[in-house]
Amino acid sequence: MAREPREGGRGGREGGRERDREGDDLIDKLVTINRVAKVVKGGRRFAFAALVVVGDQKGRVGYGAGKAREVPEAIRKATERAKRTMIRVPMKEGRTLHHDVTGHFGAGNVVLRSAEAGTGIIAGGPMRAVFESLGINDVVAKSLGSRNPHNMVKATFAALERCASPRSVASRRGKKVSDILGKREAAAEGADV
Repeated sequence: MAREPREGGRGGREGGRERDREGDDLIDKLVTINRVAKVVKGGRRFAFAALVVVGDQKGRVGYGAGKAREVPEAIRKATERAKRTMIRVPMKEGRTLHHDVTGHFGAGNVVLRSAEAGTGIIAGGPMRAVFESLGINDVVAKSLGSRNPHNMVKATFAALERCASPRSVASRRGKKVSDILGKREAAAEGADV
């Protein structure tokens, strides 16, 4: 008999689950599973709510939530929703963010900062799953508000959607990348982007 996740606490079993899919090269990370109860006439009906983050480790990432009577079905539903909501995030040198950014969702506030090579992923549970799925290797992140995994993931996505590369900013303003960054940084950026 499979062991059920613990009741109460902060969302039951967290992290620890990663699968690699053949063909589409997406990895999915289970952020949290929570057992939820619906009170009906005969007693309680239990179901499981899952939060999953999916990414290709090359700049695309998405998240999804699913609820079902069994854990595998909840995870499958969450994974399908995550694949439909994928976004592309511009990365500097394929390892970090171009600039510092903040995100807000509900009571969740997050601060994401770009980092030097070799820093690693300095972030808490739900945000770490997002960065690992995204393919970012060097980032410093801090959650300042809610510790609810759903709010943390949604705030992280709100921050990632605000990220912009120097090339996109330059094209939007009708300027050259060197006008925005400066000559020396633009030369380094041109080799990386």
